[in-house]
Amino acid sequence: MAEQAVSPRERYRSQVRADIKARAWEQIAKSGATGLSLNAVAKELGMSGPALYRYFGSRDELITELIRDAYRGLADTFRAAADSGAGVDGLAHTLRRWALDDPQRYFLVYGTPVPGYHAPDDITAIAQEIMTALLDVCAAAAPEAPVSAGFTAHLAQHRAWAGDHSASPAVLRRALAFWTRMHGVLSLELAGQFTGMGFDPERLFEAEVAELASGGS
Repeated sequence: MAEQAVSPRERYRSQVRADIKARAWEQIAKSGATGLSLNAVAKELGMSGPALYRYFGSRDELITELIRDAYRGLADTFRAAADSGAGVDGLAHTLRRWALDDPQRYFLVYGTPVPGYHAPDDITAIAQEIMTALLDVCAAAAPEAPVSAGFTAHLAQHRAWAGDHSASPAVLRRALAFWTRMHGVLSLELAGQFTGMGFDPERLFEAEVAELASGGS
């Protein structure tokens, strides 16, 4: 079946929405997500506030679109890495490149929550895709690190974050270790918290990756 032709009006609308999002990212880079103003974005684009609201009905709708784009990009990148046979170390470097390429994008999804904002369910579903790719890679890695009996029981009771993945407690533990340690180092590095400490954050990241890849947690 031939693809339905896109009308000039639809193309124009898509372009305007893309321009709005680009300006929104620039504004977030300057003042953070909490400082995002649709009226300010409209002014930069030479539009009136009411005109912009025809493309995004609210600030939260615009934030949702930005978060959706960010999560979708990381989910697709993670899945491509997992499907290509990347190990735990490959996935870690994939995450770091994604974060360093656009720190504001990283902080929008993994930084301090925007006050009063609540993401819709489809955002959670995309985030689940990211975790599924991570679990697939962790399940393929060997050996599995031992898991304490107490934590094994805890993971068995609280594994909703793993979705329908049939990962063992050891795999769940490795994925959690990856997620917390990689994001811990990246968040501190991107926030400039290592400045003046006299060491290279990349070396610390590499040391954490090497330990995780060897099965340590």
